[in-house]
Amino acid sequence: MSSAYAQGEMRQHIYTEEDYYRIPDKFRAELIEGQIYYQAAPSRLHQEISGFLYASIFNYIRAKSGVCRVYHAPFAVKLFNDRNTIVEPDISIVCDLGKLTPKGCSGAPDWIIEIVSMSNPGNDYVRKLNLYADAGVKEYWIVDPYGETVFVYNLAEGKFRATEYSFADEIKVLIYDGLSISLEEFKDGSHGNVATIDELF
Repeated sequence: MSSAYAQGEMRQHIYTEEDYYRIPDKFRAELIEGQIYYQAAPSRLHQEISGFLYASIFNYIRAKSGVCRVYHAPFAVKLFNDRNTIVEPDISIVCDLGKLTPKGCSGAPDWIIEIVSMSNPGNDYVRKLNLYADAGVKEYWIVDPYGETVFVYNLAEGKFRATEYSFADEIKVLIYDGLSISLEEFKDGSHGNVATIDELF
């Protein structure tokens, strides 16, 4: 067997956007740099935090008559035109409505929130962090329910700059002047209450 043939056999298969959209709806998966990564169902705490954040952001945008749209997973985000990458962030906020398509979003959302899964924390802290910086996501939150921390990444000069918060902190949203969010109600795995519009101002 020639070495060229052996190397060809070892080469990873590169999956495409078409392959991604052929995945049955019952599976959650992302396409990252031509590789498909399947995802386990999220935990109850993950879903409660996701719902709380989505409702808080949605209420704020509606109260301000804002143009931005907020979406929760599953919501397909095609970050690049040429890198076979489609992710499904836990929460995506898109302010350039020209990026919205019938399938989801084509291009970088303004703000992405990922809630860490115990099964694969490196996906949010490393792989997606680099992807989102390359794509030009302005603000990226990594919410860790187990460490009760939130890392807020702000894109400046093509690089993310990080600030760490605890669940007890009021976390200032960088893309909005008047929105801060606290996850204190989720400390020790407790259940939070959705913020009211009055509480958001």
